[in-house]
Amino acid sequence: MIDSDSLKFRFDNSLQQKDLELLQALKLGETSALSKLYDRYGAVVYGLALKILKDAQEAEDLTQEVFVTLWHNNTYNPARGSLSNYLVVVTRSRAIDKLRSRTSRRKFLERWRQTTNTQPFSLSASEQIDIWDTSQHVRAALAQLPERQRQILEMAYFQDLSQSEIAKTLDIPLGTVKTSARQALKKLRDILSFLTK
Repeated sequence: MIDSDSLKFRFDNSLQQKDLELLQALKLGETSALSKLYDRYGAVVYGLALKILKDAQEAEDLTQEVFVTLWHNNTYNPARGSLSNYLVVVTRSRAIDKLRSRTSRRKFLERWRQTTNTQPFSLSASEQIDIWDTSQHVRAALAQLPERQRQILEMAYFQDLSQSEIAKTLDIPLGTVKTSARQALKKLRDILSFLTK
């Protein structure tokens, strides 16, 4: 008589062997292997992403990101555990990164709103001048960005739209939004670096 633990062990080993075969096929350029892996683990990745991010569109984007990374930059090591565990760890890590990014973006937005909406009577004259001066520098730096980069940053920080929402609104690929936002923020950091010295 075969006990349930023995059956589970055989099933797990069989599944891991199939995963390794699919990953090998993926390395050889067989895109159908990615589809099979997605069918097997997509719901797990999406479910975890949705649980952490609490946003269906962001969870979909993250799920796609995880599988594209598995395809192009596979760092999975079977000696360290199953593929499902690896995907869970990657998804959790990236989802937490997105939450941190969202939080820092909101904090920046809140600071910006406080800076631009502060009542004059609550600040000293020198504080008002500092805020006005910083605000002028930021506006001038934004004006130096290419129009599309400036538009994407304004939508993200002033309208509080996600990158997926921006892509949909502007009818451009999500990758273009991400690249433009990264380039714009880097350029702003370079332009405004004197403010932090």
